[in-house]
Amino acid sequence: MFIRLVSFTYMLYLVLPIALILVGSFGETWVNALLPEGHTLAWYQELWDDRSFTRAFVTSLIVGGAACVINTLLCVPLAYSLVHGAKQKNRFATRLLTLLPVAVPTITLGFGYILVFNTDAMPWLGSTPLLIAAHVVLTLPYLTQALVTDLRHQRLDRLEEAAATLGARPLERFFGIIVPNLRYSLLSGLVMVAALSIGEFQLSNLIVGFQNRTYPVVLLQAFYGATGFACAATVILLLLATVASLTSTLASKKA
Repeated sequence: MFIRLVSFTYMLYLVLPIALILVGSFGETWVNALLPEGHTLAWYQELWDDRSFTRAFVTSLIVGGAACVINTLLCVPLAYSLVHGAKQKNRFATRLLTLLPVAVPTITLGFGYILVFNTDAMPWLGSTPLLIAAHVVLTLPYLTQALVTDLRHQRLDRLEEAAATLGARPLERFFGIIVPNLRYSLLSGLVMVAALSIGEFQLSNLIVGFQNRTYPVVLLQAFYGATGFACAATVILLLLATVASLTSTLASKKA
């Protein structure tokens, strides 16, 4: 009974704010009350017509897509070296570097980027490439860990040894055995990377420029205006997160 009560309280705590945002996106007015008054679809139409939101949405998709591509190129060989190729000392150093962005507070990274890339030598603060690089740093540990776990679970080293006895070279073993067997965990991890990148706010808000603001940054500014409009914009972000979570779950099951 106690466990059920705790579970119900947790679910209520988790679902209630989301439900209120969903209801508020269809409300006409919402001032100092638990529920909005009236019903309307005007907020979604206004959101569609707002160029700042559409531009921010496209920017978030570009940054998230670029982060996925760069993470793929970095994380697959990195995870392979962590499991098979690296020596013990190098393996510890590599793991420390990959996990460091998770341990370091995001605001610390943001202030570090401001100090380094707001100089005459590197005046890149506010640029899209810097924003993409920052998202890669933040999301790389998650994809790397997913691939490392899958590599250890599948015990692909046995298949590599068998291929080596048949004369397969290291690159042939890597692209013929490792990469194909990691496709589902790679897909699952990339969906997670995209979801984290699209929803990331704290670091983006510190280093982003006005012309390339991401969706969460513009979303925060919307809450200073009409509440219904802000709720509608939040629902779009929730839909993206839900689709990403379902896709990642399906890919994980196949893996």
